[in-house]
Amino acid sequence: MAFDTELAERIRTVVCHFGHWDEKKMFGGLCIMLNGHMLCGVLGDELMVRVGPEDYDAALGEDGTREMDFTGRPLKGMVMVDGAAVAEPEDLEYWLQRCNLFVGRLPPK
Repeated sequence: MAFDTELAERIRTVVCHFGHWDEKKMFGGLCIMLNGHMLCGVLGDELMVRVGPEDYDAALGEDGTREMDFTGRPLKGMVMVDGAAVAEPEDLEYWLQRCNLFVGRLPPK
C-alpha cells in the first residue's frame, strides 16, 4: 500500500519540533517514531495517531476518526483519522500534539 507523501511531509514539518524523531516504513505505510516510540503514521491517505488508552474513547468521538483495526481487531490507544479531517494545517497540528502528549511522556528507548 502506498502512502500519501504530501501528508508525510506535512507531518515531518511539525514533529521536527517534538524532539528526537525518526521514520520507518511499516504496515505498508510510514511510521513516525519519537524517542524510539511509535508516535503516528500514514497509511494510504489516512493519519494513524497514537493517543494512548486514556484518550482513546475521546479521540474516537472526534469527526473523521475510526478504530485502527489493521490486524483485524482494534488496537486500543491507536486511532485512524481521515485525510480530509487533517487537510488544514491546524487540524494536523492538533492531532500530532495529542500524540505528543501521550508519547512525549514515555521514557526514551
